[in-house]
Amino acid sequence: MTVGLTHFLAVSALLFSLGLFAVMKRRNAIGILMGVELMLNAANINFVAFSRYVQHGIDGQIMGAFVIVLAAVEAAVALAIVLAMFRNFGTVHADTVQSLKR
Repeated sequence: MTVGLTHFLAVSALLFSLGLFAVMKRRNAIGILMGVELMLNAANINFVAFSRYVQHGIDGQIMGAFVIVLAAVEAAVALAIVLAMFRNFGTVHADTVQSLKR
C-alpha cells in the first residue's frame, strides 16, 4: 500500500475540522489558540503534500516554513494577550471578556 495525495488531504481535512471545532466550541482562550494552531498545521500538511507531488516543487516547503514562523509569532502575541486578560479580569474565558479596557 502506498501513501498518496488523498491520504495527506484526508489527514489535513481531519486536523482542520478538529481545529475549527475547537475554535467554535471552546470558551477558554488557550483552547481557541490550540484550535488555531491545529488549523495552521493542517495548512502545512497541504503545502508539503502538494509540494511533494509536483515536479521540482519546493514552494510548498518554503510556505510551510513561513507558516511555522507565523504560528510562533501568533503564539507569542496571543499568549501575551491572554496574560493581560488574566491580569486585568482574572479569567481567560473569551466570552466574558469584552475588551481589554477597564
